[in-house]
Amino acid sequence: MWSPSRKQPAHMDPRQARGASLKNRDPKHGQSKVGSNPPQKDAYARLLSQHCSSRFTSYLEQCIKESLQRDGSGPGPGLKAQSERLNIPQRQRDPVFNDLSDSSDFSPSSMKSRAEESSLALYMEKLNSLSVQDDCERKPGVTDRQRRGQRRDTTTSHDGDIESGEELGALTPTNAKKHQKQQKKTRDSSREAADALGGDWTPANEQEQEKTKAKSKVPLRHAVDQQPRAVPASSPAEKSKNKGGRASKKQVFESYMTAEEVSHGLKRGELIQGQLRINPKKYQEAFIPSPDDTQDIFLEGIEARNRALNGDIVVVQILPREQWKVVKSDTDCEEAGESEIQTAEGKAGRPPGSEVDGAGRSDGQLVHRSQNLALTDSARKSGEDSVPQANGEALQRTAKVVYIVEKKHSRAVTGFLKFLPDKPFAKFSPVDHRVPRINVPLADCPDGFRFRPDDFASTLFICRITGWAADSAFADGRLAKTLGQAGEIEPETEGILTEYDVDFSEFSDEVLGCLPTALPWTIPAEEMASRRDLRTECIFTIDPSTARDLDDALSCRRLSDGNFEVGVHIADVSYFVEQGNALDALASRRATSVYLVQKVIPMLPRLLCEELCSLNPLVDRLTFSVVWTITPEGKILSEWFGRSVIRSCVKLSYDHAQSMIDAPEKLFSAEELPPVDPAHPIDEIHQAVLHLHAIAQQLRAQRFSGGALRLDQLKLSFSLDKETMMPQGCFVYQYRDSNKLVEEFMLLANIATAHHIRRHFPKLALLRRHPPPKAKMVDELQELCDQLGLQVDLSSSGALHKSLNSTLGDDEYSSARKEVLTHLCSRPMQMAQYFCTGVVDDEKLFRHYALNVPLYTHFTSPIRRYADVIVHRLLAASLNCGPHLQLSTAEVEKQASHCNDRKTVSKRVQELSSELFFGVFVKECGPLDSEAMVMGVLDQSFDVLVLRYGVQKRIYCKSIVGLDSFRHRKVGKKSELTLLWNPENLEKPREEQVISVFTLVDVQLKADGAPMKYSAELKRPEDSPAQN
Repeated sequence: MWSPSRKQPAHMDPRQARGASLKNRDPKHGQSKVGSNPPQKDAYARLLSQHCSSRFTSYLEQCIKESLQRDGSGPGPGLKAQSERLNIPQRQRDPVFNDLSDSSDFSPSSMKSRAEESSLALYMEKLNSLSVQDDCERKPGVTDRQRRGQRRDTTTSHDGDIESGEELGALTPTNAKKHQKQQKKTRDSSREAADALGGDWTPANEQEQEKTKAKSKVPLRHAVDQQPRAVPASSPAEKSKNKGGRASKKQVFESYMTAEEVSHGLKRGELIQGQLRINPKKYQEAFIPSPDDTQDIFLEGIEARNRALNGDIVVVQILPREQWKVVKSDTDCEEAGESEIQTAEGKAGRPPGSEVDGAGRSDGQLVHRSQNLALTDSARKSGEDSVPQANGEALQRTAKVVYIVEKKHSRAVTGFLKFLPDKPFAKFSPVDHRVPRINVPLADCPDGFRFRPDDFASTLFICRITGWAADSAFADGRLAKTLGQAGEIEPETEGILTEYDVDFSEFSDEVLGCLPTALPWTIPAEEMASRRDLRTECIFTIDPSTARDLDDALSCRRLSDGNFEVGVHIADVSYFVEQGNALDALASRRATSVYLVQKVIPMLPRLLCEELCSLNPLVDRLTFSVVWTITPEGKILSEWFGRSVIRSCVKLSYDHAQSMIDAPEKLFSAEELPPVDPAHPIDEIHQAVLHLHAIAQQLRAQRFSGGALRLDQLKLSFSLDKETMMPQGCFVYQYRDSNKLVEEFMLLANIATAHHIRRHFPKLALLRRHPPPKAKMVDELQELCDQLGLQVDLSSSGALHKSLNSTLGDDEYSSARKEVLTHLCSRPMQMAQYFCTGVVDDEKLFRHYALNVPLYTHFTSPIRRYADVIVHRLLAASLNCGPHLQLSTAEVEKQASHCNDRKTVSKRVQELSSELFFGVFVKECGPLDSEAMVMGVLDQSFDVLVLRYGVQKRIYCKSIVGLDSFRHRKVGKKSELTLLWNPENLEKPREEQVISVFTLVDVQLKADGAPMKYSAELKRPEDSPAQN
């Protein structure tokens, strides 16, 4: 994993740098470690290294003369005048030089003459003799960052250890001896810190610091794919050991702005608010969406994130333009090549079409971004959009967090404890590398941990972050629970639920007290009288075979005129969940049920989910119904909404319904189906299913001809042992006609309900909108498809749907190519969101892009979605068969936003549960062989879709066994890797394999050393199928 904040010393030979990079990445040597930050240039040294013109030299000489002639510390009038002539912005020409011995990456090789070097040395010496720090603190134009000096960045390594480093002072003629003493002292302290944190003191670091004494003749460079060096700040438990206390410690993070400053900055457009998204594969990179839906804004390193965690709502300040990031492609900034990250200043990137060799080094090394002051136009605004460059590159805005609006991250993480000798605290290393390491009191640790820490090496814990000081690289926290052994399903599952703040606690007595107490429950006579009685109709459910919360049912009756009466009947949850009581409050907080592989975390108590509300067969149940009169061609003639009572005649599974669709002439026996109500013959149910299927096909054809889009992605399902709940097998879930049948009528009911509640409550309706994809990313994707020779039309949802179903051939791998293209097309897509109509003025923004309808909502799943409960209440109020919704527009919008958050969490937890079980399956049943198709290519790795199991994995070129070297080539948006394999027979030449999108390869899935983890290994090409 490479981060742009990692540098190699200026003196290091490229081969040495390459070796260092590979060693740090090699799992045999431990996971990636972090070390000392490279020296930081002072402001005028940086200016000199970039602007070595005679005019600038004259300017420096004038500075020296005036400095030597005056006693004060401020610049003379001549200096100011010269600054004005050179157009240096005022904040950049303030002479801020406190702590000049702090980290410096100044290299005299950037000077054009010794005279310039001498000029700078004299000027530095003079400034060192002046007491300018107090003056800096008084200057209104001097930032906190400049007063403190350069901050130190610390990142989370893979195994939770941190390798200490030290600051290297600038070697000026007056402080060389002092620097040598300080260097020895800090080198010794670094050894101690590395030992305390479980890291190793690496000789490479020591040699690097020794060689830094000599002035290198080449500018600082860095190798790709390395972790940033870092300096660990003392944890809160170490405060007492620091002389001078906290005041003597250096700030790691900037202080937050005040709420008032943030409010004014947002109003003036100087600050931007958004949700922080940290790249899980490259956790030094974070992003927030741009307000204008253009390219995301980039935040580099944990320092820029300023203690914010993934998902938090933050306010950021755009950095100066010279610190913006240079990207080769902005289709998806998170997936930019590992060695393609640069900045506007000091970029030495390779030209288009150039290559990266097998060690991962580009032909033109990349110069790390330095946070220096430059001669720029003071009128240039940092908030400008990304600007294309002449060579096809683009500038991406960068920013830093200045305020956390809402901490959406739970601050609870799973991980492992590490014992630190002679410390009153232990180090907690989260499994999620996007979260910092945490200092926890030894008192929280299990009995025996202090004396037998190795006994707990594989024990999984939950830790909650309680604070994170600005002068510490580590957070403070408390252990919440011991989960059990890592790698076991239940401890891992509980850890996932806790991290994502999923409430899986038992329902309280107060909540259960809101449910009917007289069981078995029967419908009151007065309630029965107020509803439409549909108990004699042929109504049935179609659900997964394992489903127990049955919240929707269907009916279809042929009329005498040849048309059909079709009904969708939804469990009337709002009858049991009254507004404002304890049950309602809990349901609104949970907002959704969470479906794991082995169980469900319900939104409502099981008495409701599985009994009172569930539309179980052969019992009376309360429902909300939508009934249409529909022609055989799918044209709707009439529509009715109302509260009803039904009695389901049978519980069909998707398999049952599919068998009926596949065998329209067959006479099914009672043994082939679940128990059926004798009042309705099996053939009547069979004919109803066939009629629904025929109408659904018409509705579906109309939807897609009208411009709808469906992006299907593979879903993995498991067969579990009934006793142990361990995976016995897995398969890709098949989406069949029976699934499509149910989907069409649920969509129809949701659309009809959306129009109904919008008409009656124009400012209070809770709807669901889907914004169109980001235009810039669509343009990038269109260019890529054109270069791949794919006739894909991305101009609209309907055009894209037609392209996905007509341009990928009809051979045995056409479905695989469709899956890959679907994945590519899903990347520009935005998430659908709940919203209140009263807070969105433009009705065009109500639209649902994928469905291509003006209004849409969720009505059909109130047992598992709280948004549907609100919609039911609105519907009941509009029909005068229920109380008015006791929520304001602002309250509906707040609940809608919460439902959005919890739906996103639910989806992620479901994915993690599936990954967990598949990891166990690979461990128990692997290695597993499968064909795979390449989905995306970076400069040192590529992603594949494993066709047999529907999982996606990344393969790193450096970990491929038997590979001699590799080259990367990119032309336009098309990226390509050439792999050179070592011959198995020395008499044969090396075999070449080209990897690009849609390439077919063979892979083997193997369990990793880490619990629940597995990797995909690329097999040699002679054993692989023919490539495309």
